[in-house]
Amino acid sequence: MKLIMAVVDDSDSSKVVEELTKRNIGVTRLASTGGFLKRGNTTLLIGLEEERLEEVLGLLEKICKPRKQVVTLFPGVPGETFAPYPIEVTVGGATVFVLNVERFEKI
Repeated sequence: MKLIMAVVDDSDSSKVVEELTKRNIGVTRLASTGGFLKRGNTTLLIGLEEERLEEVLGLLEKICKPRKQVVTLFPGVPGETFAPYPIEVTVGGATVFVLNVERFEKI
């Protein structure tokens, strides 16, 4: 068995969960926040048989496309003196960790 931990943009998470559910692949959704942009992310925990690993990785790659977006950065700490300004950043995509599962039980 494998465990995929995938950090995806909030705007992509519902589509990923919908597609996994259609394929009868279990998924748990956790709210998370990115450190740099302090925007919402979703961390997905996906347990599956090793034979389905490439199927799920392909699905993540298909749905979670990186894209450019203009965001305005604000001071991160009260008292910082720089003025907020818009910058273009890449958002979306997915950060994926694949772990071996030593033991799995459904109790």
